[in-house]
Amino acid sequence: MIQIALPNKGALSDGAAELASEAGYQCRRRGRELTVRDPDHDVEFVFLRPRDIATYVSKGIIDLGVTGLDLTYDSGADVEHVMDLGFGSARFCYAIPKSSDATPSDFTADTRIATSYGNLVRQDLAQRGVDAQVVSLDGAVEVSIQLGVADVIADVVQTGRTIDEAGLKTTGDPILRSEAVLVAQNGDTMNQAAAEHFAERVHGIIVAREYRVVEYDLPEDRLPEAREITPGIESPTVSPLSKDGWVAVKAMARKDDLNAIMDELTGIGARGIIVTSIETCRI
Repeated sequence: MIQIALPNKGALSDGAAELASEAGYQCRRRGRELTVRDPDHDVEFVFLRPRDIATYVSKGIIDLGVTGLDLTYDSGADVEHVMDLGFGSARFCYAIPKSSDATPSDFTADTRIATSYGNLVRQDLAQRGVDAQVVSLDGAVEVSIQLGVADVIADVVQTGRTIDEAGLKTTGDPILRSEAVLVAQNGDTMNQAAAEHFAERVHGIIVAREYRVVEYDLPEDRLPEAREITPGIESPTVSPLSKDGWVAVKAMARKDDLNAIMDELTGIGARGIIVTSIETCRI
């Protein structure tokens, strides 16, 4: 039985549990259980602090883990980045008082930067050649400037509302763009059948979320143009219709492109254009 770590709380928790459930696994907790077993798939889900997951995986205590890319880098854990999971998107940024015009290039040895991600900040400062002071805090850091503990903060920003309400604004480019990721121990873990099976199933859900199936009827002489608009994964599926000179076409297309695709298909004479969702897939 393999062990897979999921975040026990926080912004990544619900997304991780939903993804595993959609992939066909029993991982829902009834209360605050630390583990949930799915004997049908030979998997035990372990619920851990997101910040600790990469460390457990790197030491071989846990086979696979879902955590944030920012937390993985900050932990310094030696893990394999198996895949991005498509949720939990955020930016890791410096933030300053709204009244300030400072940028990261203005940081000096006297600049105090409060953060819960000390390793990430030190790495960024080293790349900039700045020896600023890193003030390590555990938890919300937005109030540290107001309390006189820091001059700058470095933190995860999603909507930006929290730092705005604290009277702060981001400065400079994001240090890191983060999202939820699946990580494995460097080595032979992914050769285990159960681990590979989990990764394949999760990948199928991620692809299904990004794609839709487009179906439409089309004059056969417009097929070359249609193939350019909806190339599909390998090629579109084309079937003859009872109406002479017409064919039915089916292809997968990216969800974000659908409106433009439908406009183009209409422009070449397609009719009966239908878009349907995909539960899961393998490509």
